[in-house]
Amino acid sequence: MSAREPVLVPFGPAPEERVQLVQPGARRSYPPEVRERLERDAATVVARYPRPRSAIIPLLHLLQAEDGYLTPAAVDFVSHTLDLTGAEVAAVATFYSMYRREPTGDYLVGVCTNTLCAVMGGDAIHAALTEHLADDPGSVTLEHLECNAACDYAPVVMVNWEFFDNQTPESARTLVDDLRSGHPVTPTRGATLCTFRETSRILAGFPDPRPGANDAATAGDATLAGLRRAHEAGSAAPDPSSTRGSTTAAPDVPTDSTPDEPAPAPSADVPGKEAR
Repeated sequence: MSAREPVLVPFGPAPEERVQLVQPGARRSYPPEVRERLERDAATVVARYPRPRSAIIPLLHLLQAEDGYLTPAAVDFVSHTLDLTGAEVAAVATFYSMYRREPTGDYLVGVCTNTLCAVMGGDAIHAALTEHLADDPGSVTLEHLECNAACDYAPVVMVNWEFFDNQTPESARTLVDDLRSGHPVTPTRGATLCTFRETSRILAGFPDPRPGANDAATAGDATLAGLRRAHEAGSAAPDPSSTRGSTTAAPDVPTDSTPDEPAPAPSADVPGKEAR
C-alpha cells in the first residue's frame, strides 16, 4: 500500500447487522385486550420512578416480553405512556444490545468471542453452534456477545443472560440440544432457565417465581484466586481512614489540609506534575 493511499474506515453497523425496528410482520398496534393488560403493567413500572421518563428501560423490557423483540407497536406504546417522541424511544431501543430488533426464539444463546474467550475457544464454539443450529426451527437464537464480565470462566456462553462457564464445542452442542428438547437446564449460577420472554418480564422488574432465583450466590474458586494469593503473600488493602479520602497526593502536598487552609499547588519538580 502506498504511503499516500487513503485508508477508508467504515462507520455504522456491519452489513449483516439487522438494525431496523420495522420487520416483516411486526406489530404496528396491540389489540384492545393486550393494550389494556400492558397499560396495567406499565402503570406499575412507572409508579416506581419520580419522573415517568426514567421508566423507559424497564418498559422496553416489558414490551419485549410481549413479542420476544421490540416492534413499532412497542415504540408507539412507550412513547405515548411516557410522553416521549418515537425517536427518543427508538434511540434507547437501538442503543442497548439487550433489546432485540428481530424475532427471537425461546432461548437466546450468546457466545462471547471477545479477547479472552476467543483465545480460550469462543470462536470455535460459535462456529460449532452455527453449524449445529443451521436447521433449527427458531426455538434457539444464536448471536455473538461482547465481554460478559466472566473472564475467569472463559469461554463463556450465556442463555437468556444466564452464565454457562468453561464451555467447549461439545458441551455447547449438548446445551442447545437440551434446550431444543425441552429438558430443564440450569446455568452455572442461578435457577433453572426460563424463556426469553419470561426473562424480559423479570428484567422489567416483576417478581421472579423460580425457586432459588433470588438466593445469594457465592463467588467461585477462579474469581477468588487472586484474593487468596494476596492473603498468602500477606498483602492487604490500605486502611481507608489513613488516606483521608485521597491516595494520589504528591509527596510535598500536606494531607491534613482543611477547607480553610488550602493545600499548596504541587511543586514543578515532582515528576508528572506542573505548578499551577
